[in-house]
Amino acid sequence: MKSEDELPLCFGDLEKVFPMQENGLRQTPEDCFFHCPVKTRCLRHAMATKDGAKVEEEIIDRSEQAGLMNFFERWSRKKQVHRRVQAKEKKED
Repeated sequence: MKSEDELPLCFGDLEKVFPMQENGLRQTPEDCFFHCPVKTRCLRHAMATKDGAKVEEEIIDRSEQAGLMNFFERWSRKKQVHRRVQAKEKKED
């Protein structure tokens, strides 16, 4: 891949651009992070999918477990994620 106009095959594939590591956290692989000219756009595209919504929920759940947010904040944020997913699904129909 030579420029930002050409998209790699892995573009927007959450499990390739932001995979779960052995420690239970997600991390961008080095080849994406350092060498890909479309990494930001790719990760944004991946996070805009249903799988991306699941990742957001994982982050919310970890924050609650760590004591960084209370039940109501967790509930509110999860509701926002679900509304975004529903709005996107409605838009695609």
